[in-house]
Amino acid sequence: MSLSLKLAALAEAGAPIRVGVIGAGKFGSMFLSQAPRTPGLHVLGIADLDVARARRSCERVGWPAERAAATSFAQAMRDGTTFVTEDSEALIAADGIDVIVEATGNPAAGIRHALLCCKHRRHIVMVNVEADALAGPLLARRAAEAGILYSFAYGDQPALIAEIVDWARSTGFEVICAGKGTKYLPIYHASTPETVWGHYGFSEAQVAGGDFNAQMFNSFLDGTKSALEMAAVANAADLEPAADGLAFPPCGVDDLPDVLRPRADGGILPHKGTVEVVSSIERDGRPVFRDLRWGVYATFEAPSDYVRQCFQQYGLKTDASGRYTAMYKPYHLIGLELGISVASIMLRGEATGTTRGFRGDVVATAKRDLQPGERLDGEGGYMVYGKLMPARASLAAGGLPIGLAHNLVLQRPVAAGRPVTWADVRFDEANEAIRFRREMEATFRTETGDGIRRAS
Repeated sequence: MSLSLKLAALAEAGAPIRVGVIGAGKFGSMFLSQAPRTPGLHVLGIADLDVARARRSCERVGWPAERAAATSFAQAMRDGTTFVTEDSEALIAADGIDVIVEATGNPAAGIRHALLCCKHRRHIVMVNVEADALAGPLLARRAAEAGILYSFAYGDQPALIAEIVDWARSTGFEVICAGKGTKYLPIYHASTPETVWGHYGFSEAQVAGGDFNAQMFNSFLDGTKSALEMAAVANAADLEPAADGLAFPPCGVDDLPDVLRPRADGGILPHKGTVEVVSSIERDGRPVFRDLRWGVYATFEAPSDYVRQCFQQYGLKTDASGRYTAMYKPYHLIGLELGISVASIMLRGEATGTTRGFRGDVVATAKRDLQPGERLDGEGGYMVYGKLMPARASLAAGGLPIGLAHNLVLQRPVAAGRPVTWADVRFDEANEAIRFRREMEATFRTETGDGIRRAS
């Protein structure tokens, strides 16, 4: 039976899946816009540090005022309405909650909420890729030990990439490369909140008239967000990042099989079974023909001459040899598609992508020469961007993860383009996020010596 029919059956039986949403920003709002239209789903509660903002989000996506008017979780259960609160722990602990959607984007908050979900046995959809890239391997293990599902968010690119990889492997194909598209030029790595709007082509009037967060937008532009998402994919799909990180080759959908194949066969990949992000603009700024800026892909290989012939007979775009081809999805709908994760967890007992090991890491890398005494300003800021590295290389170098590169003071200089290490900063071992990450590093380093053991 399909998910939609199963959801309809839940609605008819008066037994909906009860969801708690933490974070009523863009992703959370997109999910909230579709949840009332999805049979068998009930948003029991929303938690946000700014309750007024959460209520404005509900209003903006079309909720009538009475839908979010509950004064307690108990009332929300009785009336089928939603209780809005600033207390995320109370939401996770609330009677009746089945699934928590963690959409804060704050890595420390994501770790805390995931551990609370383990404590209260709530399944979790980890929209927060920042938290997953920072500590997902150990969080996934804790979730498995607690008997809950820890899932990527369907609609976000990591989950959609994981779906294509799973499709390819389930049909007997070897995945050569998997990833997504974005807008990229090498100069973007040095972008700051002051330069970001020029790179996007936004005018001062456009910025002044919209709800734009310069540092958040800059984290997408300077390569950090792409690195985080590809670390998540590498860790979910047992794919090994390139030693030099992401290359961001300009590439349209028709050229995926040519570009994203091994160097020995004429492509750019150092090895099979890796991740990469393709750029929607050429290095000289011209648009790529049939770009994949909003989409996801996987390249795979024909295992025999017979299959190669089938590729040709059924119109697949291949490289000149006919061996390499690609499957792609041109768009993703972010939070509008998130209900698939919730339904899959509760009705199929399956996550829509989940962290399985520690193969990729994202290390804070200097945008300029950094000096002792300076205070790091985190992803999308003026000082560092996140660079994808193989986990074993990050562990060997003592790399500081980008998710913790906020408000830490440098005690040693770091040259532009170099990774920041734990030894370069002063940090508080008692901080929960730092403590958990350090535990994860020690766990994976001790167990295998290379940091890639599967999480569950």
